[in-house]
Amino acid sequence: MKTNTTKSSSTFHVKRYQPELKAEWNAFITKGKNATFLFHRDFMDYHSDRFSDFSLMIFKDDALYAVLPANVRDTKLFSHQGLTYGSFVLQDSSKLLYAFEAYKAMLTFLASEGIEELEIRVIPTFYNRMPADELEYFLFKSEAKLTKKEVLMVIDYNHKLRFQKNRREGINKAVRNGLVLKVDTNFEGFWNEVLIPNLAKKHNVKPVHSLDEIKLLAARFPENIKQVTIYKDNKVVAGTTVFLTETTIHPQYVSGNEDKNSYGSLDLAYDFIINSLCDDKRYFDFNISSEENGKILNKGLIFWKESCGARSHIANTYLVKTNAYKNLEIPLK
Repeated sequence: MKTNTTKSSSTFHVKRYQPELKAEWNAFITKGKNATFLFHRDFMDYHSDRFSDFSLMIFKDDALYAVLPANVRDTKLFSHQGLTYGSFVLQDSSKLLYAFEAYKAMLTFLASEGIEELEIRVIPTFYNRMPADELEYFLFKSEAKLTKKEVLMVIDYNHKLRFQKNRREGINKAVRNGLVLKVDTNFEGFWNEVLIPNLAKKHNVKPVHSLDEIKLLAARFPENIKQVTIYKDNKVVAGTTVFLTETTIHPQYVSGNEDKNSYGSLDLAYDFIINSLCDDKRYFDFNISSEENGKILNKGLIFWKESCGARSHIANTYLVKTNAYKNLEIPLK
């Protein structure tokens, strides 16, 4: 693979991210209109040993105009395999035609570096601070292939629905069982006593984040990562680790012990994080309820989330050939 770091297209040029550019990258992320704290280098780099970073910074003259969080495998670029979602992140003041030139410069640069394909999981639009659908249009113009269409279940707090009867009964059950909810830092109790055993038993997998990793990230982003733990007689019986962005509440991990249904512990947890963490939020993201790249729907998950007032939203993943830059034009009238 070539090692060129800059190519020009119109007034735009592209650089691969390097550690000495960290401050400039992070400053951009804080004001990117479709960025979240997951794109901050202090979050992205916690697992840098697992991924070969190939993040890009696209400049208009000397000003940073867009970034692409990404990693590379062979001749394929991903945005980003270590993150829940990726995007072509733009500044608040970006304009459509300039953004198109920045996107084209990015594809041109990738092709010159020997990258043949880019897979990009577009950040769901409810995470955006401002309208930011440019990427979907650019991908259309690039004749990108839609490879996944996943169904998310989302609560819109501007059109909030009441919990259905069965969810309210679960909350009352939790109260009768004397469950205690705390917002604490007991990641260790939740991970070791509930989350890890449950994932191993049900799915034979481990959490994406190790205990040490989630503790590190929570220390770095204390306003964005919260631990909600449910206790019965001082024993951890359930919990959820919640990621908070500027617009959205997202339970990254949720799990309860085998008595969760009889205790009502998960209903108690969800009632709290949905209704008590939402002061400045617009959405609650229950995450994906589809399987096999969106071809199958999980009926049980959908029923449960809809009973909490969630409704469907779509998240797309595309594959684009980088040599599409050769014919990439937008006719203007």
